[in-house]
Amino acid sequence: MLTDALLLQLGYNATLVTLGAALLGAAAGVTGVFLVLGKRALVSDAVSHATLPGIGLAFIAMVMAGGDGRALPGLLLGAAAAAGLGLLCVSWLTRRTRLGEDAAIGAVLSVFFGAGVVLLTVIQTMSAGRQAGLETFLLGSTAGMLRSDALVIALAGALVLALVLALRRPMTLAAFDPDFAVARGLNVRRIDLAAMGLAMAITVIGLKIVGLILIVALLIIPPVAARFWSDRVDHVLALSGLLGGISGYGGAALSATAPGLPTGPLIVLLSFALFALSLLAAPRRGVLATLLRRRRAVAPGAGR
Repeated sequence: MLTDALLLQLGYNATLVTLGAALLGAAAGVTGVFLVLGKRALVSDAVSHATLPGIGLAFIAMVMAGGDGRALPGLLLGAAAAAGLGLLCVSWLTRRTRLGEDAAIGAVLSVFFGAGVVLLTVIQTMSAGRQAGLETFLLGSTAGMLRSDALVIALAGALVLALVLALRRPMTLAAFDPDFAVARGLNVRRIDLAAMGLAMAITVIGLKIVGLILIVALLIIPPVAARFWSDRVDHVLALSGLLGGISGYGGAALSATAPGLPTGPLIVLLSFALFALSLLAAPRRGVLATLLRRRRAVAPGAGR
């Protein structure tokens, strides 16, 4: 059964979901490199938690309008609006108050997530909300995903990946040396906003598959794992995208064989397994390579 899933032999819909998860993972891995380089990894956590009230409000609005509150495009639009508001709140608190970025992230994360939980509780009291299935946005699930939903996720993931690759040069320069970027005539603030916008897009796209709680792991773990293998940004980008793609592909395939298991945790666990492998086996920065170098350095003195 697992072999069939890995070889894309479980039908068109399962194949589309698996490929969509792979594209999402690759896009998240590449985007996350710039968050790690810019030391803004936790911003993605605030953005992901800020999506929850947007999902709830979008569901309520669609139901009140007489539509299907579970329509994925509408839910993602609400999530994007709430995530953008959360990102603006973090930016405003950091620039206009004495709060550090970590404190601003903690405040926005907790307030928005608390509001989202309240809205989900209210939705459960609605006749249309009892079978809404909005809890799947917390940990991710591909069970029962419509073909159109999988296609939206796959195409959006591919678009974000293409945008990141197109903007990689200015984002790299702004992350490493903002002053030099300004001297070159680049608008660092706009580049930062573009990077945050791409991270927000990945967060929103990945809600259905990975879930808002765990999407931050898919943005951070692959870049950190890739960093063990290379010092060059282009190589790290390629490796991070590859590791993220493998995590998404393998996690979605595992989920297809065990529908009772949430997709998000499976993807994150596979991503962590790749991180552990990188930590141990990377030829230059890995633990084993470091131990061997130290043993070789000590050996001549030990033989005297």
